[in-house]
Amino acid sequence: MKQTFDVTGMTCAACSARVEKTANAVPGVEKATVNLLKNSMEVDYDGAPDTLASISAAIDKAGYGAAPRPSASSGGGARPARGAASPVNAAAEEAKTVKMRLIVSFIFTIPLFYLSMGHMFGWPLPSVFLGDENVLIFAFTQFLLLLPVIFVNFKFFRGGFKSLFHGSPNMDSLIALGSTAATVYGIYAIYKIGYALGWGDMHLAHATAMDLYFESAAMILTLITLGKYFEARAKGKTTDAISKLMDLSPKTATRLVDGTEEIVPAESVRAGDILVVKAGEGVPADGVLVEGGGTLDESVITGESVPVEKGPGDPVTGATVNRSGWFTMRAEKVGEETALANIIRLVDEATSSKAPIEKMADRISGVFVPVVIVIAVITFVVWMAIGGTLETALSHAVTVLVISCPCALGLATPTAIMVGTGRGAASGILVKSAEALETAHGISTVMLDKTGTITQGKPEVTDVIEAGGAAVDGSDGGVASTGAQPGDARAFIAFAAGIEKRSEHPLAQAIVSYAEAQGVEGAAVGDFSQIPGEGISATVDGEACFAGNLRMMEAHGIDASAFTDRARSLADDGKTVLYFARAGRLVGLIAVADVVKPTSKLAIDELRHMGISTVMLTGDNERTAAAIQRRVGVDTVIAGVLPQDKEKMVRDLAAQGTVAMVGDGINDAPALARADVGIAIGAGTDIAIESADIVLMHSDLADVPAAIGLSRATMRNIKQNLFWALFYNAICIPIAAGVLAGIGINLNPMIAAAAMSLSSVCVVSNALRLRRWKPALSAGTADEVGAGDKGAHGRQASTDAIAGHVPGEAARATDGDAAQRLDAAETEAVRIAGNDTEPNGKDATMEKTLDVEGMMCAHCVAHVKKALEGIDGVEEAVVDLDAGEATAKLSADVADQTLIDAVVDAGYEAKIAS
Repeated sequence: MKQTFDVTGMTCAACSARVEKTANAVPGVEKATVNLLKNSMEVDYDGAPDTLASISAAIDKAGYGAAPRPSASSGGGARPARGAASPVNAAAEEAKTVKMRLIVSFIFTIPLFYLSMGHMFGWPLPSVFLGDENVLIFAFTQFLLLLPVIFVNFKFFRGGFKSLFHGSPNMDSLIALGSTAATVYGIYAIYKIGYALGWGDMHLAHATAMDLYFESAAMILTLITLGKYFEARAKGKTTDAISKLMDLSPKTATRLVDGTEEIVPAESVRAGDILVVKAGEGVPADGVLVEGGGTLDESVITGESVPVEKGPGDPVTGATVNRSGWFTMRAEKVGEETALANIIRLVDEATSSKAPIEKMADRISGVFVPVVIVIAVITFVVWMAIGGTLETALSHAVTVLVISCPCALGLATPTAIMVGTGRGAASGILVKSAEALETAHGISTVMLDKTGTITQGKPEVTDVIEAGGAAVDGSDGGVASTGAQPGDARAFIAFAAGIEKRSEHPLAQAIVSYAEAQGVEGAAVGDFSQIPGEGISATVDGEACFAGNLRMMEAHGIDASAFTDRARSLADDGKTVLYFARAGRLVGLIAVADVVKPTSKLAIDELRHMGISTVMLTGDNERTAAAIQRRVGVDTVIAGVLPQDKEKMVRDLAAQGTVAMVGDGINDAPALARADVGIAIGAGTDIAIESADIVLMHSDLADVPAAIGLSRATMRNIKQNLFWALFYNAICIPIAAGVLAGIGINLNPMIAAAAMSLSSVCVVSNALRLRRWKPALSAGTADEVGAGDKGAHGRQASTDAIAGHVPGEAARATDGDAAQRLDAAETEAVRIAGNDTEPNGKDATMEKTLDVEGMMCAHCVAHVKKALEGIDGVEEAVVDLDAGEATAKLSADVADQTLIDAVVDAGYEAKIAS
């Protein structure tokens, strides 16, 4: 069972490490994960109420506070419970509190600094502070100015010493020790001045008054508070994604009670309530439309920009907007059960989880502060031992304490994770854990389910061929005529839809939907009968009619030979061909297929440019699989895969590198769970989404390379942050200790405080750069897209002409010239798809094949490909990792040795294939 705790008192990575260690030691706790950025803790425990009480007690004993966050299960809408500590509100509240402390600190620190340092810069001072006889007034006034600064920043002392006494010193402990040391020394100096004045030693009194360190104590506290203010503001920006998601849900709802409308808070909506949604209003909860209708903008959930028409019985989703119309709905899912609430939960859980790389920072943070304290003590002892003054030794020790920054180390990873997952959510990419976000950057192979992932997942009409000569394009419904009147084709569509209307088969429904889209009403039929394994028989106007496969036509003595070549061509393109006959004569063909999504090829091209190989898994036969492969350019196809075999294939491939599995169905769930990174298409089943590590809300395959790109950008940012945090401490601590004092390089506590604050702000600011991340095409893919007919879009257009997706010669072919034109068009499609030879066996382009040894992964493939394509005269290089081959397609003659040398220079062995 999971429970979220709000944790108070944490200030740095050492704090979060201590709280996490304490919680994990409580009996009944399986795993506790602390998020310093959100001041929260996620706990997996045994479900016993006593365990929650024990966790709170243990953390309180460790010097911090922890309280279970109230559940929002009874709330409405998609908003969290009012009692929950929103990370957005917490960050804003923290920034407001720190700002007040900062203002008070500056009000007293500025005159204190002016008074203490004015004599060094020749600034005018009141006479009461001048002269040896007034040194005690001069010193005591500084002490009084320091007191308000200590008072407003007393949390550093309270928390720091509390943690120190509990044996878990943190950043506050370092600040408290440094400021206390400076303050205690200043008080000691006041007594020393009084002693000197009493004995008439004016020289001693004057010299002591020049080194009070009150201004250092005040400046340390003020500059640290300034850094905390900037840090709090930056933290608030890292939670923008959650804030925007929460703001999507309506704050009020119109509830219908006994025919009367009443405006109520969205939180009060309960399952079963009847709600009214008017034009321009947001949907308050997930449910079903009961009466009326509307046009809903569902882009916040699905990413689809085109509004969707809704009528009675249709599902509606909370936070979507009714652009036009009026309807009533029955609320079915409220509170934490809504789709938006689940999205918020996924984002929140991801930002609360820890990436494996963060464990290193946690281990360092756990010992960082105690080591710094030891270094400060050693610094003081060494300086005293080598003859340094008390003031010099104390200054170096305090500087070491103040300049050390465990905050930068602790913030390095969670800030980048939070911003990265937030940007992903804004782009429709929901990353469910920090571990998945880290793992995704190393993906070498992406396995793709075909149905619903590469393809639309439902059959659609692609070609309509009427025996009289008219062919209809299945993409836009236009009628192309080659002699017959367009009315003949529309009559054929009406005839086909009428026969198929009574059938529940998906192919039949695709034809009926197509006819409706054309505005064609199905013909009246009688004597309807379904023949298993063949098709449908019926009568139209008293004539016997048949609709089904070729076997049905042959069984009833209907001659289909005139369409043999066309039917074979369509079948080779992965389409199912349905024959329609009337009164013993074939009247036409309709081809139906699960069409490829528009962005699938672009996504696979982008993955290839990223050095990632692709594998398509499908239960279809090899012919259909090969047609899809030609269409989208996937590297490897495994056809005839049973659902239970997908998991085994993922497991086998995972032994060779990091594997991602992309799927949408229930039968994909085991494979999604087995993969290093499971990626679920958002429109898929709930079980697939639950099994996945990343959910693509737009149901767009193009988001797969985008998700990997986000992971790479986030990991790059994390490594930059960790480098800066470690580099800063490794360089600054020795300098603060006085290692370079011999060459005149020293740091005082004030400079140290400024540097320490700046380091944390730099780390958080660097993480915020991820807010500018947007999904983008690589240069290679972008070039293809922009290259017109030669680019990805152009290639798709050319191939789709064969498939019947766009008007083209193939779609207009008549019976007489169908075979000839299709043969020519197929040749072009095969050439475009990257096949090595034309169907008749002739070379499509000049090419040479090399045997390559030493390739181990997709990165090797990318290196060999880049090496070959860098040679003048090489148009394209196709590298097959499994076969250990590379085929160079040439636009000009290139010497064999030139190709071999390029591969060898890339680090592999090569020879021309025999």
